[in-house]
Amino acid sequence: MKRRPTAVSAARPQRPIEDYALIGSTHSAALVHRGGDIEWLCLPRFDSSAMFASLLGDERNGCWSLHATNPKGHVSRRYLPGTLETTIRTGRGTTVVTDFMPRPTPGGTHELVRIVRGVRGAVPLHTELRIRFNYGEWMPWVERREGAIYAVAGPDAVRITSGVPLVNENFASFADFSIHAGQAIAFCLEWFPSHEKPPITRDAFSLLARTTHEWCAWTERCGYDGEYREAVTRSLLTLKALTYEPSGGIVAAPTTSLPERPGGERNWDYRFCWLRDAALTLYALIGSGYIEEASDWRWWLMRAVGGSPEELQVMYGLHGERALNEIELEWLPGYESSRPVRVGNGAHAQRQLDVYGSVIAAFHAARKAGLADMDKVWPLECAIAKQLAVLWREPDCSIWEVRGELRHFVHSKIMCWLAFDRMIASAQEFKLNGPVDEWRAVRDDIHADVLKRGYDQASGSFVQHYGADAVDAALLLMPLIGFLPINDPRVQGTIKRIERELVFNGLVYRYRTDKALDGQEGGEGAFLACSFWLSNVYVAMGRQRKAKALFKRLLALASDLGLYAEEYDPLARRQLGNFPQAFSHIGLINSAHALASAAGGVWELANRDHKDRQAGEPVIVVVIGVAASGKTTLGKALAEQLECAFKDGDDLHPAANIRKMRSGEPLNDDDRAPWLDRVAAWIAQRAKAGERGVIACSALKRAYRDRLREACPKSAFVLLAPNEAVLRRRIGARKGHFMPPSLLTSQLRTLEHPDATEHALTIEGNVDVEEACLQVLTWLSLTP
Repeated sequence: MKRRPTAVSAARPQRPIEDYALIGSTHSAALVHRGGDIEWLCLPRFDSSAMFASLLGDERNGCWSLHATNPKGHVSRRYLPGTLETTIRTGRGTTVVTDFMPRPTPGGTHELVRIVRGVRGAVPLHTELRIRFNYGEWMPWVERREGAIYAVAGPDAVRITSGVPLVNENFASFADFSIHAGQAIAFCLEWFPSHEKPPITRDAFSLLARTTHEWCAWTERCGYDGEYREAVTRSLLTLKALTYEPSGGIVAAPTTSLPERPGGERNWDYRFCWLRDAALTLYALIGSGYIEEASDWRWWLMRAVGGSPEELQVMYGLHGERALNEIELEWLPGYESSRPVRVGNGAHAQRQLDVYGSVIAAFHAARKAGLADMDKVWPLECAIAKQLAVLWREPDCSIWEVRGELRHFVHSKIMCWLAFDRMIASAQEFKLNGPVDEWRAVRDDIHADVLKRGYDQASGSFVQHYGADAVDAALLLMPLIGFLPINDPRVQGTIKRIERELVFNGLVYRYRTDKALDGQEGGEGAFLACSFWLSNVYVAMGRQRKAKALFKRLLALASDLGLYAEEYDPLARRQLGNFPQAFSHIGLINSAHALASAAGGVWELANRDHKDRQAGEPVIVVVIGVAASGKTTLGKALAEQLECAFKDGDDLHPAANIRKMRSGEPLNDDDRAPWLDRVAAWIAQRAKAGERGVIACSALKRAYRDRLREACPKSAFVLLAPNEAVLRRRIGARKGHFMPPSLLTSQLRTLEHPDATEHALTIEGNVDVEEACLQVLTWLSLTP
């Protein structure tokens, strides 16, 4: 074994992150460049040292290339079940390369297979392997025996079998060959522990058939069948590929040190399992029908936090390991000269209070989804809650693991509130024993503390941390977890400020990077998960069109294979950060579900307790008022906000009623009866279909409103009551309406204001339409 010198080699020309494809075995993964180079491979686990690390340097750091000798050949690629298919077309012919990683053998042999198949003519190809263990530092001892090439260094051994002879020269193994139509040639890289005997080689074509069958069967279990099925399925497959099957843990990404800004120092190792992702991962899996995977992740979570639940870590290893010491690899130049290259993650030792809420919310979601043996988790949850009852008052490093001064981050406090809220809900719904009154008192204390110290009256928004003059995109989760209703003016103000200060080119940045805050120089890209959160917020606001437009904008940013990194640079139009990123794909899945339901999607699971207490959102809104009160204008505005049907009740009057009013005669109860029947029929039709609707009409008497409530008990009535002088001025200016100004007095006499027993809101005075909309939407969220 020869040790590489520690001098840093020059970084090679730019290769965009989105040009890579992921293949995986649910134990490990590789990144394949569109040009045919495998530039990242860690075996036998995601967090093992890389034997191909040219992603963070060049081919001298380990690489396996396979490409046409004609540089002008056209390359296209696509995913098939469990495999990556790359098609190479040249003037002389067409060939297809299939790359995949089958599940390892019970004995611990891990394989990467490349099958080259001739389709048309003949295509000259070149393949070259440079195996460099320990992230490109160790050059292995190489020998040829039994028709294969063996490479050994320390604990690692690799066997290369090839359908064409490989030549060893200049510390590499290579071959030049041609593939003809009808031919198929297989290459297989097998990893095994160097102290054990080489395994029996498995047939590459049988492995391909088995791998394809397994991934097809898994895909067919997808429970999402909405408009964005292709994108959701690809994201679910990515999560599956990032799952470490032996333990059920899901790594944040299969890579380390892909930068958040090229040339910068924000380069981290993401090959671990984050508690931050716990609840959101469960929502995505459960909502998509993958209960078994959700259960496996739940068990991983239980094991990881067990033993010392009082001090939860930010992240853990694949089996729940706690020591993830961070070191720098000086011999690697980094992706596009982004240094340092880090292995391990020092953030594991940080205090991050939001993880407590994520863990408890995940367990609550698992319990509501009916996952087995959840009673075994309850003592662990109680121990976590006991510690958090004291710990929530402490400062922390925030959801983003900033490496600056500890602060009282608002999102962290909100997630502490969520922990106690879900503990209370679990105890009450599932008859579990616990000090519910104590938990309720702590929950209320946290809520009051955040409202007092985390809200800035001057800007009308919540802030990043107590005393700050900035916002944080994590605050978008506040209404989605039920801390405050979506239409609370303070939440609305926060959303507007995030849109002003953190949204650029339609994408959301996490926060304004500042060395004093996070301890790092330089900036970063827009955070894709936060951008998906904003789409969810728009859904919760009833702004379905805007939510869908943002979601489609995000879909367009995916790679040609549907993969997302952590971030995106809207100026350079490229992806940034570790790739592919589980958090981004989880965001896509949850947003797609939210759009499909138009009511929060899988967020229903997170916020169901609050929705139950609110007795559900009214299905139909009836805007009532006398002539010229503005009921039609407000009704249309509300329908636009809620993205639902609007009906002008005047259009439902029989012709006889219209003639009578044109002549200046007021309508009596008998006249209104057929009209009320038509209005009630419209309401009943919407309600039966489970659809929202807004109708504007003159249901002035209590008896009229009772008739409409029979059609839909959940109807919500909004009365517009401006002063009489304003009404007369407006009605006098109207032209072409069938009701003359003389009938206004009769309508005012008929009006019976709703009493306290009615489900109604009265808006007094001459209120601006936008302000009236906000009042109504806020009231709908708060009404019990």
